[in-house]
Amino acid sequence: MEIPFRSSERASLGVEWELQLVDLESRQLSPGATEILEEIRPEGAEEHPKAKHELLQSEIEIITGICTTVAEAKADLGGTLAEVVAAAEQRGLGLLCAGTHPFSDWQDQLISPKERYQQLVERIQWLARRMQIFGVHVHVGVRAPEKAIPIVNALCQYLPHFLALSASSPFWVGCDTGLASARTKIFEGLPTAGLPYQLSGWDEFETYMETLISTRAIESVREVWWDVRPHPDFGTVELRICDGLPTFDEIGAVAALAQCLVEQFDTQLDRGYTLPTPAGWVLRENKWRASRYGLDADIVVDEKGTVRPVRQAIADLVEDLEPTARRLDCSAELADVLRVLEVGGSYQRQRAVAAAHDGDLRCVVDSLLTELRDGLPTEPVGPTGPIPGPAQCAGGHSA
Repeated sequence: MEIPFRSSERASLGVEWELQLVDLESRQLSPGATEILEEIRPEGAEEHPKAKHELLQSEIEIITGICTTVAEAKADLGGTLAEVVAAAEQRGLGLLCAGTHPFSDWQDQLISPKERYQQLVERIQWLARRMQIFGVHVHVGVRAPEKAIPIVNALCQYLPHFLALSASSPFWVGCDTGLASARTKIFEGLPTAGLPYQLSGWDEFETYMETLISTRAIESVREVWWDVRPHPDFGTVELRICDGLPTFDEIGAVAALAQCLVEQFDTQLDRGYTLPTPAGWVLRENKWRASRYGLDADIVVDEKGTVRPVRQAIADLVEDLEPTARRLDCSAELADVLRVLEVGGSYQRQRAVAAAHDGDLRCVVDSLLTELRDGLPTEPVGPTGPIPGPAQCAGGHSA
């Protein structure tokens, strides 16, 4: 099976942002995507070019076009966001982004009417129905298929960095999970989600996809939801590990980190270097540590078991990538990675709000609404741990 890779301009950029629709009175997730998307659909078009349905009717995904800089991508998202916000406000709805909603129950959610999602739920059942989760995906252009798989393999080493930085899902159906990213573990329930297989090259990728399609495990390459994957139709490497990001500042920080890493790997391949392929056990362990502890994780940095704080690893990576960021005109956005380290990740900020309001998770929703509007807070949060929840949470029962 031949899978054409539509090569992209080097380091071109695209971002996909999954947004929650919440009722401004109850703060619950609320269906409204179908009506909003119909209202903002350009006359004569089948759908809005940059605002799309996702799995749930309480969710809208906005996407960029093909951008050259992170600043361009942020501006592109901002224009579409303004359209969606205006239509949502007329219906008493607000928009926010985090990996999970703090307390809405997935069993109450309506599935989007698009046939693709209806078929997904029919095939995967409960595992798909509970996908009340939200993420950010970053595409970076790659010029040739022979580069895509080595870059995917090399990016795996940095998945804990991205996950720790973006972790924003400590709460699930009203309970504090004790995790920085509950979304990560929920998403891993899908049969083709999680860490990618360490493949040797594009030929092996084609063979793997042919096997999945011929055995009817999937219908297309789009249904392989790896944490980082090649996207043949776009000619990109797509980073999918990140939780939903609440602010444009964090969108820019993650996009800059991804763009710089892919550009650095691309350059190293041009110079004849062989990119690293990390050991699978190291990848699994580090992903777990980042999902559990976020920015407080200690990650394994070699096969001998050496560990170091992921916070320090992220700061060192920013320093290493600064020359590349200058060439790509994203130094300011890359520096925002350090701002996140300073003020705290979203999971920490959410827990701090909950602790300050006696565990009232409606206040967490309010804080997320504010962050989407105003940007990353300036004041650092103090030490935060899991927030005691209702008795059913402590007792291990579902909320």
